[in-house]
Amino acid sequence: MRDNPIKARIAKGGFAYGTMVFEFFTPSLAQICKSAGAEFIIYDMEHSAVSIETIREQISYCRGIGLIPMVRVPATQYDYISRVLDAGAMGVMVPMVETKEQAEFIVQSTRYPPIGRRGAAFGFAHDDFEGGSVVDKIKAAHERTLVMCLIETAKGVANADAIASVPGVDVCWLGHFDLSNFMGIPAAFKDKRFLAAVDEILAACARHKKTPGFMAGDEAWAEDYMGKGFRLMAASVDAHLLQSALRKEIDGMKQIASAKGAKRPRK
Repeated sequence: MRDNPIKARIAKGGFAYGTMVFEFFTPSLAQICKSAGAEFIIYDMEHSAVSIETIREQISYCRGIGLIPMVRVPATQYDYISRVLDAGAMGVMVPMVETKEQAEFIVQSTRYPPIGRRGAAFGFAHDDFEGGSVVDKIKAAHERTLVMCLIETAKGVANADAIASVPGVDVCWLGHFDLSNFMGIPAAFKDKRFLAAVDEILAACARHKKTPGFMAGDEAWAEDYMGKGFRLMAASVDAHLLQSALRKEIDGMKQIASAKGAKRPRK
């Protein structure tokens, strides 16, 4: 089975960089992201209308190019978690994690018995349809699967230490937009209350040697939050990246046209 070098690297205090995909589930997207320097993709199933069939196809496009496929599932449910793992996801992100018990359930859903409850199916997509020792495959699956708990509510922040303490949780991911909404200060990312909540998540990660994760909308956000201690970094989302780049190019063209118009002699 393929390994997940990102999981090992961030566990040792390193950084990893990728992006999130909400919109453009195309055959070439994985290679485009890889060629741009991404080390991982997080495919979103919470806010998109994408199906498990599409997720499986996207994961297959990551095979053989050294790109780590991970998936944000819609909710804390075993069947969501187990299906994306069986499709070949090497990491799973679960939204709205608010308690230690939820975090424990998530980890158990990613582990085979006796330490978990993941159902057994071998010789399929997640192990590349290969044969071999089932015992070795189980060990490899446990070692490579990255478990990310999204902390994005005030209750989640209050229980961040308990969530981070759960063995098998690798990443506490800051869900910044939802967190600001649930705190009653939508998009107020400079508010002292929001920043204090971010510090609580970071402190919980530091105490329990877990990795903080964040999706940065631009370079300024990346610089700021990497400076705070976030190490698993997603560079925006596909739709916003395209829109931002296209807007920049079109605005540039309009400026060129305007300058040429100003210089054009009148008849």
